Amino acid sequence: MEANAPLALYQQAIAVHGFVSDAAQLRAVEQLQRCYDALHGNVALNVQSGVYLWGPVGRGKTWLMDMFHRSLRVPARRQHFHHFMRWVHVRLFQLNGTADPLRALARELSEEVRVLCFDELFVGDIGDAIILGRLFRVMFDEGVVIVATSNQPPAQLYFDGFNRERFLPAIAAMEQHMEVISVDGGADHRLRPGAAEQRYWVSEPDADGALRSVFDALAQGPTTSEPALLGRRPLLVVRRSESAIWCRFAALCGEAFSALDFIELCDRYSSVLLSDVPRLGSEQRDARIARGTEDGAARVVAGDRELPRLAAHDDSVRRFIALVDECYDRGVPLYLEARVPLDELYTQGYLSFAFRRTLSRLHEMQLSRFGGAN
Repeated sequence: MEANAPLALYQQAIAVHGFVSDAAQLRAVEQLQRCYDALHGNVALNVQSGVYLWGPVGRGKTWLMDMFHRSLRVPARRQHFHHFMRWVHVRLFQLNGTADPLRALARELSEEVRVLCFDELFVGDIGDAIILGRLFRVMFDEGVVIVATSNQPPAQLYFDGFNRERFLPAIAAMEQHMEVISVDGGADHRLRPGAAEQRYWVSEPDADGALRSVFDALAQGPTTSEPALLGRRPLLVVRRSESAIWCRFAALCGEAFSALDFIELCDRYSSVLLSDVPRLGSEQRDARIARGTEDGAARVVAGDRELPRLAAHDDSVRRFIALVDECYDRGVPLYLEARVPLDELYTQGYLSFAFRRTLSRLHEMQLSRFGGAN
């Protein structure tokens, strides 16, 4: 076995670095090894040449995928799924007028990379769902091998989404071309012991004592309270500098900012501070979309239909989840001052499943090792 192959690297991490193996991780790394062997000519490629790793938070899915990506000797790209979709939207706009823009995009990808590694594959938007319904199929047709991580198996992606039938071809393509592996060893490895570094405080509304001293310690260069331009929208801030930005929850997560804006935020600032975070979970309420209205992402007529039962803050919670995902993936520390303890932030509501990953990541951010290796 090659010393840099996934299975060899996994065994080395256990023997030398003290990592703890579990049966679920071993099954996953063995499948990644088979994918590696196929890509490097050690065995023949087959229809199911990609790998889809799914399971609860903290089971080592991203670590295994990153280890696989580092081992490759063929052209490969590793991206958070949010970043990939941003590139797709930009590229499709540039290809406007092309006879088959999705096919052209897939062919372009196949000329640049042999393997695409996606972290945190999640579909929550009808516009993305419609694009992916065909994009996955044409990427596989063009010979792109996909390795992905997710908290859900393919069959549960976009499960309650409107017009979900438009996404079903993508699920079928993933199940046909990727080995679907459950990674659930029962333990959240993000919560393994480590030196603590507090990045979460509980305080009364509008009490900024903790974050004021944190900002003063992190700020580099001149500071200002002038709004920051994020995308095309002004973001109200408490203070900001060249290195750190501090704003209130309502200003960042209560306004119409997107995951793409959070990417820009982490591009520009090495620390993000968020104060006055309320209790996010609350009693769910019924919601509807009336006949004749449109889904804003894709101009799809909605008709009469029931929406999931939402809680008062769920729109803001979706943005908060995207913000935590981006900060975590980029190794950008997120400092929070909230009205309730961390484990009480979101205890009930439609987004409880999605928030489990967020809670796990916020717990890991309370350790000094977070951000040091990213």
